[in-house]
Amino acid sequence: MLPSWADMPTDRVVRVAGLRPEAISLLAKPLPANAPAIVIHYAHAFPAKADVVTAVLAELEAVVISLFPAWLPGVEGITGTGGATVPAVRALAIRLGSSTHHFGPFLADLAEGALRGSVTEQARFAPEVRVSGLARLVADSFGRSRMAVLVDVPGGLTPSAEQTLVSGCEWLADRGRLGIWLTGAQLATVDWVEDRSAPVSPSALVIPPEDPDKSDTKFPAIAGKPRPGAESMLESALERRAWAAGRAWNQPHRLHALANPIVVDLLWTQERCVIEVDGPEHRAESKFEADHRRDVQLHLAGYAVLRFTNAQVLADVEAVVYQIEQFVQGRRLGTSEGRPHGERTVAP
Repeated sequence: MLPSWADMPTDRVVRVAGLRPEAISLLAKPLPANAPAIVIHYAHAFPAKADVVTAVLAELEAVVISLFPAWLPGVEGITGTGGATVPAVRALAIRLGSSTHHFGPFLADLAEGALRGSVTEQARFAPEVRVSGLARLVADSFGRSRMAVLVDVPGGLTPSAEQTLVSGCEWLADRGRLGIWLTGAQLATVDWVEDRSAPVSPSALVIPPEDPDKSDTKFPAIAGKPRPGAESMLESALERRAWAAGRAWNQPHRLHALANPIVVDLLWTQERCVIEVDGPEHRAESKFEADHRRDVQLHLAGYAVLRFTNAQVLADVEAVVYQIEQFVQGRRLGTSEGRPHGERTVAP
């Protein structure tokens, strides 16, 4: 039986053998319900263990801020920092901390930072507090009980840099009670890390992009929520339109009873309309081919697909919304643009 992502350890550092460094597309597929939340970190050479810890904590903090308000119930709809907004959000965070395993003051600072766009005072909390708190928040945001960081080990590390990286990862795993899964370059001098086979299954398909963007930490979308950036901007425009009712963001969807679930960016189920908002990684040949294969599956199941790029949404969201309205309304009216087996469309 093939291993599952749910079987991977989330309490120590392991080496995931057989997983290529840029095999990141697994995060676009629905993971098993009992699998951990996964964040991907692109590592580099660090001079000291503390630098490894600092880099990963900074990235986890950025992830948590971008996931806000998924981890703080009751704060939906609160925006800006004027008036009583910040005290209200801090109070909600303290209240959550008093009734859960979260540390209220740490949570309150993160919530305020999310409103302001950055957190500047986290240094007042010890690294142990930060890593355990951030790990719990990431897991909670995705409705999971555990989390793991998939660390892409770069090639060409010196023996000292290799050992420093692994040492920092071991500290994070131990203090944060999270899994650290090393992939990428082989470890030439570290021989004490356990090897694990990479789970390979239809629900964890991995397709390496040709030119991966290693400037950002990667993490999946929360089911039912738009991703930060272009998707969030599009949702803000759609929520004001009555015709846009019935939409669902980033939900696992099964095309038929025997099919493996897939996740599409935006779906109108009744109209069988799929909207995809593509980042620059979709320009890679392998990713484009994977998108085409999935579009064919959707087409054969009776869905129509309309694709936009992030740049199109960010440059003129109103024009994108207009095209989506024509697309969805056409399906509702049964016009030629809304045939039951609509063709894949790439927005101009």
